[in-house]
Amino acid sequence: MNHDNGNGNDSLEEFEEDITEYIGKNEHSKELALPEQSRPKQMYVLPVSNRPFFPAQVQPVVVNQNPWQETLKRVGETDHKMLGICFVDGHNPGQSIPESDELATIGCAVRVHHAQNKDGNVQFIAQGLQRFRIVQWLRRKPPYLVEVEYPQEPEEDADETKAYTLAIISAIKELLRTNPLYGEEVKQYLSRFGPEDSSPLTDFGASMTSAPGSELQSVLNTVPLLRRMEKVLLLMRKELEVARLQSEISEEVNEKVQKHQRDFFLKEQLKVIQRELGMSKDDKTADAERFEARMAELSPPEAVQERFDEELQKLQILEQGSPEYGVTRNYLDWITQVPWGQHSDDQFDLAKARSILNRDHDGLDDVKDRIIEFLAEGTFKGEVSGSILLLVGPPGVGKTSIGHSVADALGRKFYRFSVGGMRDEAEIKGHRRTYIGAMPGKFVQALKDTKVANPVIMLDEIDKIGTSYQGDPASALLETLDPEQNKEFLDHYLDVRMDLSKVLFICTANQLDTIPRPLLDRMDVIRLSGYIGEEKLAIAKHHLLPRLLKRAGLLKKQFNITDAAIRQIIEGYAREAGVRNLEKMLHKVMRKGIVKLLESPDEPVKVGVSDLQEYLGQPAFRKEKSLKGVGVVTGLAWTSMGGATLSIEASRIHSSQRGFKLTGQLGDVMKESAEIAHSYVSSNLKRFKGDPGFFDKSFVHLHVPEGATPKDGPSAGVTMATALLSIARREAPQQNTAMTGELTLTGQVLPVGGIREKVIAARRQKINNLILPEANRGDYEELPDYLKEGLTVNFARHYNDVFQVCFGNKPKTGSSVH
Repeated sequence: MNHDNGNGNDSLEEFEEDITEYIGKNEHSKELALPEQSRPKQMYVLPVSNRPFFPAQVQPVVVNQNPWQETLKRVGETDHKMLGICFVDGHNPGQSIPESDELATIGCAVRVHHAQNKDGNVQFIAQGLQRFRIVQWLRRKPPYLVEVEYPQEPEEDADETKAYTLAIISAIKELLRTNPLYGEEVKQYLSRFGPEDSSPLTDFGASMTSAPGSELQSVLNTVPLLRRMEKVLLLMRKELEVARLQSEISEEVNEKVQKHQRDFFLKEQLKVIQRELGMSKDDKTADAERFEARMAELSPPEAVQERFDEELQKLQILEQGSPEYGVTRNYLDWITQVPWGQHSDDQFDLAKARSILNRDHDGLDDVKDRIIEFLAEGTFKGEVSGSILLLVGPPGVGKTSIGHSVADALGRKFYRFSVGGMRDEAEIKGHRRTYIGAMPGKFVQALKDTKVANPVIMLDEIDKIGTSYQGDPASALLETLDPEQNKEFLDHYLDVRMDLSKVLFICTANQLDTIPRPLLDRMDVIRLSGYIGEEKLAIAKHHLLPRLLKRAGLLKKQFNITDAAIRQIIEGYAREAGVRNLEKMLHKVMRKGIVKLLESPDEPVKVGVSDLQEYLGQPAFRKEKSLKGVGVVTGLAWTSMGGATLSIEASRIHSSQRGFKLTGQLGDVMKESAEIAHSYVSSNLKRFKGDPGFFDKSFVHLHVPEGATPKDGPSAGVTMATALLSIARREAPQQNTAMTGELTLTGQVLPVGGIREKVIAARRQKINNLILPEANRGDYEELPDYLKEGLTVNFARHYNDVFQVCFGNKPKTGSSVH
């Protein structure tokens, strides 16, 4: 629908005057209808797809020259110059010619004025006259020709019609206020009809709305006036709501834009006034003064001060819109936030340090002693520097929390970040300033955040650091962590030398195998083994439960779990070396307890051993029965999750040929240990009182259970040899005995690692008779007394010693200790 941009106020005044004249009249003064004799019975029709045409409208119509030019030509040849316009819903006449069945049955008869061709289209003015209904199709291809009839409106109640008419007039007045563009259409209407003409007024009201074509066609199809008025009034009310909402949104947007513009102009004027009066400076001057003030509070080295002065001078020359200005400003921002020469005072109080370690950690006495020794050395020389501590242990044993405790004991700031999975060396040494989005490395960021040059920086998961085409972060750490090099650490972004020698670096790892050897050589390794049951119980009571209660907002009197229940959780549900899974299990019990507490607020929750299956289900770990019999021996193993017991089984399959088979997901080193054990036992069987020809005619199968778990290492050598010797002698070894040690082809027992973890694993399985290599005697002696209590430990230099313990007698020869 086309609208002019004229003002509608004059039309509104005329409209209201006509309304005034209309009030009080009880019937229509005239109706829109063609004289009977001028109504053609046959008429050409033209389809329109946008919206239907109404009798009260006078509007230009534009159609494609092909195929509708012929239709308009034939209309021009008629005496009445009338054309029928029918609505086609959902059809695009520009794409194809609609079928006759697609045209609406009821359309609007219009008189055609001023038809002309222009740019491939036919334009004409259509003057709406009256509804018509298609009775019969006389031609179903363009130009369409139909036989029509003109429906007559039935008589309606005058008062009701008047009421609806006033309501429609009121709606038209409101639409004129919200959108003055409707004013031209009102002028056209008033030039042909008066406000008292209810039927054309209703059609005119419908034509003013932006309702969908299908709804407008429904109005056109409705011949009875009152029903049509109801539909039109509903459409106009919807239109008014949309118009009001649009007006409110426009006003709100205009207010915001005007306020923003007003604030902007006022701020700019204020800046100019303040600058003229010398009360303020522009942004560039303010930035420069802020950076100068920051650097004045620091004690930078001479080289850093020179670089700062150069960059500051560059900043003052550059234009603010220049990209280089932003780069230089960011550089000055970073270099002035590094705490040059700012150090915190260390607290060298060993008693306080020990109390902090005991407060934060139960068990780990050897680790605490090692940290106290480290702090004592720093106390003696007056500073703690040049050291890199590496805490190695299974997950959940408290490596990260020990780093916090060391920082608290020294009174230093603490900063932690994980290097696990780090692949870009720029994370360590920073990006070049030439790159978009360049930033300094993690260590510069650590100094910025802690605001001191001697914090405690923890590098978590250093054994999981990665490499990629972007660089090798592990190699980049060498300069950072080496006390001989980090005095002049160079960050690529700052491009000035920094002193990191006062920083205390603490690294954590689960294992040493994946740490590059040059990096490991620069570290002081402190091992954290797993906890035994009593230590886990103390940790649960003193740390885990209070933390969980505080997190859940519970009081001690509301939730209580017995020590026996905690022990059962430790043994049956959380047997790993650390306490992380123990905390999860306790949290699970507490959550279920909170549900009961909400159901019965006055009854505190008490959890005993008998309640655990209800809270946690069946135990994940049951009491393991040690495998017994000929060819079965218990070994001690170390894993990244802590120590474990490992039963090794050997069996003779048949005696038709010599053979040896290994199963159990064994690594290369463990396979070599099995071959060595097989060779040693075969060559020395006579000395160990077995049949010398046993293995010559035996196919032997050696299996290490839990075959889905990869296993590797040399420490099962003596265990495998004992299992093979047991089947050769047809005698079961001594029960309740576990062993570890590497075996050579000459029978020597070599030392192995992880003695503490292996002893803990044996205690967990209630095995109290152990065989360890003689070379590991010192490792065993260093263990706490509570770990050694109740154990019988036999130290072996040669396999003869192992044989004597397992089978209760000495070999025939070579029985002396080697």
